[in-house]
Amino acid sequence: MSEPLSGEDPEPCDRFPAGPLFVPVRPGPSGCVARLFRTPLGDRTAVGFTSAHTLTATLGPGQAWIRLAEPALRALTAPLGVTTVTVDPQFCAPAPAPLRPTLPEPATASAVRIG
Repeated sequence: MSEPLSGEDPEPCDRFPAGPLFVPVRPGPSGCVARLFRTPLGDRTAVGFTSAHTLTATLGPGQAWIRLAEPALRALTAPLGVTTVTVDPQFCAPAPAPLRPTLPEPATASAVRIG
């Protein structure tokens, strides 16, 4: 059975509330805090997954998580100005690798001609 489409929006109708989500967390000064991510356009978003398997497949097995209902996740991130919740994101770019300083190459006798 296909999902119903709303009259004005070509996307499937939103399924809210999303229910209990697996929310990625990181250590904070007072315990665990929800990790915030960025959308492709650069806006901040809270992220929740519908299963631990989906979270692990996207963020890796070492990612800590807690269970939160979607309204609780919204209430938690609203004071930070984050109003978007992304459920089951399909892609997550890895963190950029630290830059290694590049050293100038030493000049060789054949590369430098004097006179």
